[in-house]
Amino acid sequence: PSFGFLFDIDGVLVRGRTPIPAARTAFRKLVNSQGQFLVPVVFVTNAGNCLRQKKADQLSHLLGVPISQDQVMMSHSPLRMFKRYHEKCVLVSGQGPLLDIAQDLGFCQPITIDTLREKRPLLDAVDHDRRPSVLVSEIFVSNLSAVVLFGEPVRWETSLQLIIDVLLTSGYPGNPYGQENYPHIPVLACNMDLMWVAEAQSPRFGHGTFMVCLENIYKKITGKDLKYEALMGKPSRLTYQYAEHLIRAQALQRSWEQPIQTLCAVGDNLMTDVYGANLWENQLASAAAARCRSVLVCTGVYSPHGEEPLPSGDSVAENVFHGHRDFSFDPALVEPDHIVPDVDAAVDLVFQLENFAP
Repeated sequence: PSFGFLFDIDGVLVRGRTPIPAARTAFRKLVNSQGQFLVPVVFVTNAGNCLRQKKADQLSHLLGVPISQDQVMMSHSPLRMFKRYHEKCVLVSGQGPLLDIAQDLGFCQPITIDTLREKRPLLDAVDHDRRPSVLVSEIFVSNLSAVVLFGEPVRWETSLQLIIDVLLTSGYPGNPYGQENYPHIPVLACNMDLMWVAEAQSPRFGHGTFMVCLENIYKKITGKDLKYEALMGKPSRLTYQYAEHLIRAQALQRSWEQPIQTLCAVGDNLMTDVYGANLWENQLASAAAARCRSVLVCTGVYSPHGEEPLPSGDSVAENVFHGHRDFSFDPALVEPDHIVPDVDAAVDLVFQLENFAP
């Protein structure tokens, strides 16, 4: 094969925990009788609340084909490349097995929001029932060198308060806020999705919504913009670079000699899947692949009946941009190359376009 697939998961293969029926049909076309993939496949999800192996196991069960962790790219996967932070003490925010995820990525000294709250109980004061009833002595916390945002947390008020404390004290929460602490310590964020689709009829808040809150609180307090050392997850260029690396690694492992010329990104979200694929397409002059096709399915965030029409050049001013603050809106970047009903139709279309007969 001279092409590879980048599959989104939520809204393409599942809705919440419910499989989309077309997914199993599609994946039967992608493997041979021994369960080996006929083309390189990487699952590129903006989820970040579990380890790659757990997501691979879930996908294997869901799709009825064996998926390895090397085929799974979580929003936090590119953090493996940020080795300069791996030895430092970092604050991690999100949910799920955060310490396991951080350590699997290479971080040696991660501290969770919950651990910080236990050591500094006076900092979490919004919920009156969680305030200490008696005066407590606070425990020393190592200087925090960076903040890593894995995904949306559960108690937003606690996470927002403690992250702001860390940023405004240069990593010494509990100290008085300082005016000179700008630029603040590095912030690395994974998954910028404003919304995502589960079983509910309307999209739900994503980590991007949490980031909007954090950014605005920081600016309201300081008058300055919160700055990111790195933004990961779709639509960031870093994510597509890493995904292309995984696609090539698969082709090499299978001894497929024909170079991978085309990446086919299948997703349900104009502002992440399509925007990211098109942004990467614009950067491919310096990369090995020749092009990146964006294929939009109608089983998730995008619905031809429930959404506004696809943006056009004539309506730029009227469009609401759901992408992250640090990504500029260009209507050309949210125009998919193809729109299909579901993932099964997406596989058929790509096979046809690539003249590929399994």
